[in-house]
Amino acid sequence: MNTAAGPAAGSSTTAVFVPPHDRDDQVRMRHAHAAAARTFKVTPTGPDVWGWQGRTLGRRAGQWWLRLVCAPQDKRNLRLWEGTATAHHALPPTVPRPRLHDVLEWSAHGHAYRAELSEYVPLPALQTGGPVLTTDPVLPPAWWADLRLALEATSAVQTDRQAVRQRWVDKNLARFLGIPAFQVSAWTTGHGDLHWANLTGPPLVMLDWEGWGLVPVGFDVGLLHAYSLTRPATAARIRHEFAHILDTPAGRSGELVALAQLLQVAGRGGHPGLAPRLVRHAEHLTGTPVPVP
Repeated sequence: MNTAAGPAAGSSTTAVFVPPHDRDDQVRMRHAHAAAARTFKVTPTGPDVWGWQGRTLGRRAGQWWLRLVCAPQDKRNLRLWEGTATAHHALPPTVPRPRLHDVLEWSAHGHAYRAELSEYVPLPALQTGGPVLTTDPVLPPAWWADLRLALEATSAVQTDRQAVRQRWVDKNLARFLGIPAFQVSAWTTGHGDLHWANLTGPPLVMLDWEGWGLVPVGFDVGLLHAYSLTRPATAARIRHEFAHILDTPAGRSGELVALAQLLQVAGRGGHPGLAPRLVRHAEHLTGTPVPVP
């Protein structure tokens, strides 16, 4: 996250953007963040902003945003690890996003660290504490038009990065949706993690590009819609604004893949308030009961 929003821990009992559970891990991450700041010769002054379950730590440092990513040294997901940098070089300027300035990597005591210094975006994310929408954002038509244009510009980028893989679809559709796996017929380049904590506005800025790559057509907007099911008015607005995608066979397939991925997260205990709505929407689309975990 690269915004003016403060830390989300405690904003909700279901928040997922929270510090690591272990206090020693919190201290370790803060020390590593401070070390990166010294190397970059910047001074963090903003509050801690933690990412998914404490995997990342970001703070404002003047005109910059300093984000630290950490993973076990032998278990780095290289696609995510390098995603911000590859997005910086691949995406056109018409996609509104923070520009990356510098990168630093090192390892210590079994942990790999990556520090990314990006331009600071002086706008709060439209959702804090997690990706699930809790209040309806008031967004003008121009914002929705900008989002459509940004996704269209992203879709034109050529890449071999895969944010979603066919083999995941083959393995998991029956497990989470109760329907036979299908061959994805149309792929496009997408953000890969499109939710309200990764969007600002107005004006629109799209944050956290580490997971970008090839996705089924309809996946990005299907994911945003699914995260909005807690707010029916906004969910309906998404279906209206992106009917040209979601109301096509390819778009419906991509939406189903997005729902399956979120049902996998829900099956592990994530987003408990969203889970029943995911089930109802999936059953509405497929006419098939979702398997009981």
